[in-house]
Amino acid sequence: MTTAGPSSLPSLDTLLKGLIEGDRRSLAQTLSIIERGGDQADATLRRIAAMRSHDATPSATLGVTGPPGSGKSTLVDALVAHRGAHGDRIAVVAVDPSSPLTGGAILGDRVRLRPANSSADNVYMRSIAARGSLGGLATMVPGALRVIEAAGWPTVIIETVGVGQSEVAVAAQADTTVVVVNPDSGDEVQANKAGLLEMADVFVVNKSDREGASRTLKELHAMLHFGAKREWTVPVLRTTATEDEGIVEVWSAIDDHRRYLETSGEGRRRNVERLRAEIDQRIAAQLRARVLTLERSDEGRAVYDQVEQGLLDPVSAAVRLLATLGL
Repeated sequence: MTTAGPSSLPSLDTLLKGLIEGDRRSLAQTLSIIERGGDQADATLRRIAAMRSHDATPSATLGVTGPPGSGKSTLVDALVAHRGAHGDRIAVVAVDPSSPLTGGAILGDRVRLRPANSSADNVYMRSIAARGSLGGLATMVPGALRVIEAAGWPTVIIETVGVGQSEVAVAAQADTTVVVVNPDSGDEVQANKAGLLEMADVFVVNKSDREGASRTLKELHAMLHFGAKREWTVPVLRTTATEDEGIVEVWSAIDDHRRYLETSGEGRRRNVERLRAEIDQRIAAQLRARVLTLERSDEGRAVYDQVEQGLLDPVSAAVRLLATLGL
């Protein structure tokens, strides 16, 4: 995807006017600002927050994560096709691995979706480069979701690249998290057991036409049975996304979970947790930026030189640097 550079962007007023009117170019340009981060991104998000009505209906967010190769993109494509065919408007945010040369998303946007989806007026697709940064993603994704919500998209799907630490953090931004696994992935599931069981609201065994699917279903049911008890009963479903099989059942489970979030108060609790986590991440990012600036200063370099020469221990060095920052 080619996006306009900072110098070619319209004024923020013009951009946000186009955004709330549903202009796709304005949406793409605003998301580019958020992805670059910095003061311009912060100013944009503050303006969007000020524009938002307190009684506005938030977008419903669906996180799709799971081990690489489990068919997440194909499943997302099938989910979008099913609801899109019924006229629902769905946006997809795909968190991609990054190019080592440009830092941009490698996989791109349209390649993930079947032609009928990629050209549909009621479907929007955007890739965001992971850039190997947990802290960056933890603030970038919530900002992107606010922009898409302001543009009037009622449903947003967040697809991640895997089940590592950053993917877990991104999946936590969603109201409902679908964890996708392969048949015969028992060892893989066991290795990530605690994180997967805690984050999953719906389990999907994809490529279930392959051998081992029934065994994987049983293993997941057993793990959930002996795991920590939850008020919500996590369904374990089977799909063959390439054939659109099981997609209706997945959407039914997602809708059931959304109703549970609304009636139980769990949705409000999760939203509060997300907001607090975002505040923490933004504070951490600001502090890290100040520390990096200090490290490059004469005073900071002098402290590091003393540590390297054995004249100062790391604990004392950290205390001294924090004191310089007024902390």
